[in-house]
Amino acid sequence: MRVLITGNEGYIGTVMAPFLSRAGFEVAGLDSGLFRGCDFGRVADAIPTLQRDIRDVRAGDLEGFDAVIHLAAISNDPLGNLNPRCTYDINHVASVRLAGLARQAGVGRFLYSSSCSVYGAASPDDILDESASFSPVTPYAESKVLVEKDVAGLASDDFSPVFLRNATVYGSSPRLRGDLVVNNLVGWAFTSGRVLLKSDGTPWRPLVHVEDLSRAFMAALRAPRECIHGQAFNVGRSPENYRIADVAAIVQDVVPGSRVEFESGAGPDPRCYRVDFGKIERELPGYDPCWTVRRGVEELLRDYEREGLEATDLEGSRYLRIRRIQELSERGELDADLRWKTGLDESA
Repeated sequence: MRVLITGNEGYIGTVMAPFLSRAGFEVAGLDSGLFRGCDFGRVADAIPTLQRDIRDVRAGDLEGFDAVIHLAAISNDPLGNLNPRCTYDINHVASVRLAGLARQAGVGRFLYSSSCSVYGAASPDDILDESASFSPVTPYAESKVLVEKDVAGLASDDFSPVFLRNATVYGSSPRLRGDLVVNNLVGWAFTSGRVLLKSDGTPWRPLVHVEDLSRAFMAALRAPRECIHGQAFNVGRSPENYRIADVAAIVQDVVPGSRVEFESGAGPDPRCYRVDFGKIERELPGYDPCWTVRRGVEELLRDYEREGLEATDLEGSRYLRIRRIQELSERGELDADLRWKTGLDESA
């Protein structure tokens, strides 16, 4: 099966692409290269990649592929809030356009990387399955809701969209993100001895390791069409819902000499949701997640030690997406629409 991954050079993509390649898929990528050079350790050998902004994709770019995995997006809440209009253009408009072009090009499956953040502000007493109401609280989450709605309308006998609502991702990656909660807490614990909480620790989050996320997408590629056609799946494991304070306690237990502290002014976070993963566990053949947060914390600690992570790295542009975009903008390399001013080398 030939698979195109958009955003293959990002945090998830640099794990998922080699994971699928090792499993026997013929994988190619499409990426604008915003985070090239923001490396954490060794990046796997590159797959064939078309350097292109997702807003500029043409139907011909998608011809010959059996499936598209759409990861490319303005990828977190702070960056989405920085430029909501651009978030809407990239995450919603360009994503729906991409799905339409994929259908036009004869692509059979369109796997959309959605998010459990679509559930947004929920009661901590509720455990949400795929039928739960959406309650997004950020432009990023709102864009995911809009894409699911619009792309669902493109389903046909020959085109099967699938909506994979990822739990909050964590784990080591060749393009590390230091702004994800588990990665961030372990980073601060390792570099400063402080497991630094930026909220009061009470919100619930479902969490999933980036490798288990890759397993979910692989299962959706392999599953019979009737199992996935037009379906949404929460991606994670049912036991892996945590209060943030509980994650901090795990980090404190694993990282020697660390202690939990609250950042000055830390208060409630409206993003609070517990998620049920029974559907993916029952209905997606081949989905076999194996990671826990504790094991992921141990992995991150080992890799932070290996790479010599420093406290300044947690505030710099290499591992923080918003800092990277701000840096490129301040250097005059990106315009107000987050496009490269010099264009892209499409042969890269």
